[in-house]
Amino acid sequence: MEWGSESAAVRRHRVGVERREGAAAAPPPEREARAQEPLVDGCSGGGRTRKRSPGGSGGASRGAGTGLSEVRAALGLALYLIALRTLVQLSLQQLVLRGAAGHRGEFDALQARDYLEHITSIGPRTTGSPENEILTVHYLLEQIKLIEVQSNSLHKISVDVQRPTGSFSIDFLGGFTSYYDNITNVVVKLEPRDGAQHAVLANCHFDSVANSPGASDDAVSCSVMLEVLRVLSTSSEALHHAVIFLFNGAEENVLQASHGFITQHPWASLIRAFINLEAAGVGGKELVFQTGPENPWLVQAYVSAAKHPFASVVAQEVFQSGIIPSDTDFRIYRDFGNIPAGNYKKDFLCGLGITLISWFTSLVTVLIIAVFISLIGQSLSWYNHFYVSVCLYGTATVAKIILIHTLAKRFYYMNASAQYLGEVFFDISLFVHCCFLVTLTYQGLCSAFISAVWVAFPLLTKLCVHKDFKQHGAQGKFIAFYLLGMFIPYLYALYLIWAVFEMFTPILGRSGSEIPPDVVLASILAGCTMILSSYFINFIYLAKSTKKTMLTLTLVCAITFLLVCSGTFFPYSSNPANPKPKRVFLQHMTRTFHDLEGNAVKRDSGIWINGFDYTGISHITPHIPEINDSIRAHCEENAPLCGFPWYLPVHFLIRKNWYLPAPEVSPRNPPHFRLISKEQTPWDSIKLTFEATGPSHMSFYVRAHKGSTLSQWSLGNGTPVTSKGGDYFVFYSHGLQASAWQFWIEVQVSEEHPEGMVTVAIAAHYLSGEDKRSPQLDALKEKFPDWTFPSAWVCTYDLFVF
Repeated sequence: MEWGSESAAVRRHRVGVERREGAAAAPPPEREARAQEPLVDGCSGGGRTRKRSPGGSGGASRGAGTGLSEVRAALGLALYLIALRTLVQLSLQQLVLRGAAGHRGEFDALQARDYLEHITSIGPRTTGSPENEILTVHYLLEQIKLIEVQSNSLHKISVDVQRPTGSFSIDFLGGFTSYYDNITNVVVKLEPRDGAQHAVLANCHFDSVANSPGASDDAVSCSVMLEVLRVLSTSSEALHHAVIFLFNGAEENVLQASHGFITQHPWASLIRAFINLEAAGVGGKELVFQTGPENPWLVQAYVSAAKHPFASVVAQEVFQSGIIPSDTDFRIYRDFGNIPAGNYKKDFLCGLGITLISWFTSLVTVLIIAVFISLIGQSLSWYNHFYVSVCLYGTATVAKIILIHTLAKRFYYMNASAQYLGEVFFDISLFVHCCFLVTLTYQGLCSAFISAVWVAFPLLTKLCVHKDFKQHGAQGKFIAFYLLGMFIPYLYALYLIWAVFEMFTPILGRSGSEIPPDVVLASILAGCTMILSSYFINFIYLAKSTKKTMLTLTLVCAITFLLVCSGTFFPYSSNPANPKPKRVFLQHMTRTFHDLEGNAVKRDSGIWINGFDYTGISHITPHIPEINDSIRAHCEENAPLCGFPWYLPVHFLIRKNWYLPAPEVSPRNPPHFRLISKEQTPWDSIKLTFEATGPSHMSFYVRAHKGSTLSQWSLGNGTPVTSKGGDYFVFYSHGLQASAWQFWIEVQVSEEHPEGMVTVAIAAHYLSGEDKRSPQLDALKEKFPDWTFPSAWVCTYDLFVF
């Protein structure tokens, strides 16, 4: 019989049968009195009542003295969760390098580390820079040549340096179009001596974002791939298929190099599966966070081969949901390569309603706290002190849940036994997880297995402790077996939750000025706390009191709240072991606006400042007084993307920026942009053909005027793609050698306007070499404190009307 699932009538019938069958063995007086209680059910007015014999005022678990001690229950649960957290922390520890080098034929971590140090010593490696296109490529080819010399004669190594040109559209960051010219890929094919018809691809990228050594993202992956290539090539066992190692040089340009390889390289047709090595943050354990759908053999191969496998389908589905503003080459191979990569009834309903109310009100509570913290300018207090968020939002969630259930216990279930309520609320938690299981399974989400764990183990636990709980209530034996039975679901949940927060925390530190990170984190923490509290809610009803627990939680939350409001927890850190920098973009730019006749009607210069988190410049102003809200940048309403040289279309994420006047910039390689031709097409549209030359990175923006629409262009798949806000954004890059960039757009005009058909603008970004620096930029950059990471470069913005 399922725990807590029988009706009142069934219970009375069962009790009567038990009395008749056990008449000869007279039960103890206390149990007999309890068995003969009549039941009355209700879910309105005065709530549920349960009449008892005079001596049974607290029901089985109260009258028999089986109510849990609050201090013991709270302390036991706290120690239980701490023990689980310790196990999670141990499992997430990084592997330690051994002193001795690996044997021949084994992966040598010290050798991979040597590769990493050589690559990062080159410095920042932006696409189009000599550091990326020459120095890094030369080093990779040099190491590959050494590996080839040492390789076993069973294998054949082929090397190709690809420099593709192409274009594609992508819905990332609201949607835009990307164009690349003469970028660099270093491709290595390891195959049997007689060749192979099938291959697996391993991918990394050796380019980096501007001003960053790019050690974790993604030089370490390229170092690992070099070492894997060395190990496989020296193996005395012949390969059955080929392994293609792609060292791509333009991933940070929004996945351009992988697109160039998978759509243009002749070896791409051999690939049947791929492994993409990427990174976010600066540490932590390796995690498989995306796999191709319908291909479980990939996961099985990984589990059988990896010494320390670490993977979760949750990470994949969170990442693919789009809530994280990031993407990897995985997307390109998936989208362009088609490659696999995975009364009891009334009491129950009322209890379910109370549980949902407790969750909803606790969520509202933490959101109110988070909004208030954001409004007073103390966001990200947890960025460098993660446990601050637990002490603030986690304790508030738990305290509110306990409060709601304590009030229900006192005023609604005041006459019900603790034992009975423990059964009811266990079943409610089980029902909620069953609902999640059914929903996730129906949606075809692989994450449903987590809900299955949260259903299967509690059910098994219930079968084991049910008899003892019925006879003796919530005593020590029951608690021990109950916690033991919940060990696996709680351990795995904490394991996943901590891994998610290790990934989310650095991302929330660069999520833009429009998304309050405290609100996001508070919501996630509240949700995780609700999940973790689900099978512990019944302890609220089994315990004699919850006053001390609520007081402790409230006190911790209140003290943390006051400390956060007073600014005690500084969000940023320059600690090399655990850096938490504030990211700031500084662009020294010169803007020129032209009218319909081509005349320059406005020209200005200044340093455009963007902070990549919600705190803006509040922490910077005390160090650099000239950067304050009096220099807030003004949006040019008639210009695409407000008239600013956005490197990527993230304008909808960062609406707060600052503009400090400065002298004009004069790059030695100035951009040139001109209209080559303007012609009427047979289908009554206007075709505008342009030519542009300039540095390795440029952005092209288009805004159609009222009565005009872009119908076609020569970019991507031919269909213009708008970014958020309605403007068109094209990202362009090229390698060291590239011809002039020529392209055309077609404008359909329904009515003539004196202001013209379209406004276009081109921004040139100087991310490498001497052109990226200016005296004013260097002087301003030096003023930034060491806990910031100011990324600075020179750019120009030219606007035209046609």
